[in-house]
Amino acid sequence: MLSENSNLLTINGGSSSIKFAMYEMAKDPTLIFSGSIDRIGMDNAIFNLTYENKVKESFDVYSPGFYETSIFLILWLKKQSGFDRVKCIGHRIVHGKNHKKAEIISNALIKELKQIKDYDPDHLPAEIEIIELFKSRYAGMLHVACFDTSFHITLPRIAKMLPIPRRFDKAGIQRYGFHGLSYAYLMEELKIKLGVEANGRVILAHLGNGASLAAVKDGKSIDTTMGFTPAGGCVMGTRSGDLDPGVAWYMMKREGLNTKKFNHLINHESGLLGISETSADMQDLLQKESSDERAAEAVALFCYQIKKWIGSFMSVLGGLDILVFSGGIGENAPIIRSRICKGLGFAGIVLDEDLNGLNETQISMEDSKVKVLVIPTNEELMIAKCTTDLYYGFKNKERQRKNK
Repeated sequence: MLSENSNLLTINGGSSSIKFAMYEMAKDPTLIFSGSIDRIGMDNAIFNLTYENKVKESFDVYSPGFYETSIFLILWLKKQSGFDRVKCIGHRIVHGKNHKKAEIISNALIKELKQIKDYDPDHLPAEIEIIELFKSRYAGMLHVACFDTSFHITLPRIAKMLPIPRRFDKAGIQRYGFHGLSYAYLMEELKIKLGVEANGRVILAHLGNGASLAAVKDGKSIDTTMGFTPAGGCVMGTRSGDLDPGVAWYMMKREGLNTKKFNHLINHESGLLGISETSADMQDLLQKESSDERAAEAVALFCYQIKKWIGSFMSVLGGLDILVFSGGIGENAPIIRSRICKGLGFAGIVLDEDLNGLNETQISMEDSKVKVLVIPTNEELMIAKCTTDLYYGFKNKERQRKNK
């Protein structure tokens, strides 16, 4: 059994934010509070907090970098009721290379992550810094790494390969896929809602500021849009998605960009923001599209690319039984779901626009061959579940060793 009144903490470091949550440890962890520190490194960084009872707080904070922000968060957490009962901390790691499941964070793992930090310069360096700070302050707690890439470890070899010289493949340059914690959660929810049907041919569409799709068959990922880094795949809020390498070369030559500046360009200046020249936020663009051609084109390109990926993955799966929309856009923008699905009736995808407009869980017509669902994702809860399971297993092994 878990220790009575034990809590756990989840930490989710992004490219310019830290999300956090505290849960009561149980087979189904119970949320106590959650929050985020957004716009790290900017003048108007914001601290957001939501308690289990839905009471919300928000205020400005001084947040020049991840180190200072992590120190602030550590000091804030220390003052919170229930934090003294935290036994373990689950950390989201975006790029875990070939790690198959969550693992206890050791010095060897941190060393390995440092060796691959250039795989994902937008996430890994900050995540490593956060882990080291929390481990130094709370060495007595169990620290767990939950990898976004683990869900896609089942990708067939052919889906992982990149058409480049094999020496790069041997160095680990291949397709890994991301948003794995979200996809793992969605598959759990799908099994609860549909039972054995969830083992069919499924496309999961995590559509937010970061967007990707995954093709899942028999509960296993067999293809996904993102590749070696989270910048690949479909167009996103500020990321380009897949890009002709010739375009990359020409852009670097034309504007004299070094590798650091080019990385910033495709991760922070491109996507919906680059096309619209005004915003990376889909709701903003939808409000402007009737009067701003650039906004309209950004929205249209997003829907067009998602539709193409759905068609592509249907061929990989050999058909389709279930399509799931999730993420900030997927969960909250009925018009986007409608535009993506428009014209896919030939493939068995037919929306009930009334249900879609109401954001119901199942939004497809009753006679639609493909079930279309909207399922809110919860990466923090998935981190909490993985961390609880690992903590429980670790404590069991400790007890077994002591009893020998």
